[in-house]
Amino acid sequence: MSAPFIHDDFLLQTKTARRLYHEFAENQPILDYHNHLPPEDIANNRQFSNLFEIWLEGDHYKWRAMRANGVPEESVTGNGDPFDKFLAFAKTVPHTLRNPLYHWTHLELKRYFGIDELLDGDSAKRIWDRANEQLATPEFSAREILKRWDVRGLCTTDDPTSNLAYHKSVADDPDFNVGVFPTFRPDKALGVTDPASFNAWTAELAAAAGADISSYSDFKNAIRSRHDFFHELGGRLSDHGLNHCFADFCTDEEAAGIFDRARSGSAASPAEYSKFATAMMLFFGELDAERGWTKQMHVGAMRNNNGHLFKTIGTDIGCDSIGDWNQGEAMSGYLGRLSEMEKLPQVVIYNLNPAHNYLFATMAGNFKGVQFGSGWWFLDQKEAMEWQMNALSNCGLLSKFVGMLTDSRSFMSFPRHEYFRRTLCNLIGSDAENGLIPNDDALLGPMVENICFANAQEFLKLGV
Repeated sequence: MSAPFIHDDFLLQTKTARRLYHEFAENQPILDYHNHLPPEDIANNRQFSNLFEIWLEGDHYKWRAMRANGVPEESVTGNGDPFDKFLAFAKTVPHTLRNPLYHWTHLELKRYFGIDELLDGDSAKRIWDRANEQLATPEFSAREILKRWDVRGLCTTDDPTSNLAYHKSVADDPDFNVGVFPTFRPDKALGVTDPASFNAWTAELAAAAGADISSYSDFKNAIRSRHDFFHELGGRLSDHGLNHCFADFCTDEEAAGIFDRARSGSAASPAEYSKFATAMMLFFGELDAERGWTKQMHVGAMRNNNGHLFKTIGTDIGCDSIGDWNQGEAMSGYLGRLSEMEKLPQVVIYNLNPAHNYLFATMAGNFKGVQFGSGWWFLDQKEAMEWQMNALSNCGLLSKFVGMLTDSRSFMSFPRHEYFRRTLCNLIGSDAENGLIPNDDALLGPMVENICFANAQEFLKLGV
């Protein structure tokens, strides 16, 4: 019988890499400071009925691969039978060789269920039955999974209008000690190009804040109120999903005029949108700085490219790409203006276009408290994580890096921290054995430990 694909030294190609991983990285706890896990599932301690629910229900990485393999949409995002959808994915898996999905799939099957068998159409039913049998046990509830992976804290992604009831429920439970923190994601506050959606969201904001919103000033006050509310519930991070940064500065009067016209049903022009977005992003920066929060900025995604699927299914379904916007000048202008105002919070920048890695690595170094974040989305695989860490190493301080996160909607994604840690140790171990850095555990060991957990713990100040 051949050795299992996922083994103790998976991805660890040198003796030093293996030592660094097993002695310093493997047993570090997890601080998953950016993900899209539903807080409702944690509050209700969801028990997953089958492998589809926990693994494929919202995973657009898998959906993209299935479409590329010719799977009909009914078996991807449609109303097909759960096992039939799983079988369609299982038949796709052999075609994902050299795609990170092949690594993630088998790493997750191994770590969660002890399954070494490779997934394909022939093994699908056996793996389905074996996994589902374990999923029915208390050890596989949402909360128990978090405990099993030694997750000390996680930050969900939440609209400012959320009542955060599930976060409060979790926080009030004395028998559950995993920190579950909300993250303030005010993307819809920029939506002045679509007055109908913007006004509907503004009505939700007014209701959540218990305030009348009849002016731009009212709008900002309501957002401030919700920011305060998130802080009271333990929130210490904000997040923004942006094509690119904004630095088209305008007066408050100009921003108020754009707001008023959107409230009256008149869509903002591209130039007006840029000004309004700049004004709001500066305001969000001020809020974060005043509260001592960390701002996350996810830049570079070109979203919803498939017009038909966008109209029939919606967003976040695997039809997004890497964008190629000019990023540097606007990011410099935005961070520089906040710095001039002495309102620059801590910032983590996540870049989606690898051509911009050195740009953002050098941009982060211009400001105290600004980090070049981990490889994101299409770049959270071995090769691109190495690109990001090489750029950070060459232009900044890898030793201060705040490490990895899952950015996932699945409770099956925590092995991505292991995947990152193995990649990190393999990178450092290779350098050490090639004589590029000292092969000294007293020097390298603490660096690995810090990148895996302690740096994020210290930087984000979540109290975990």
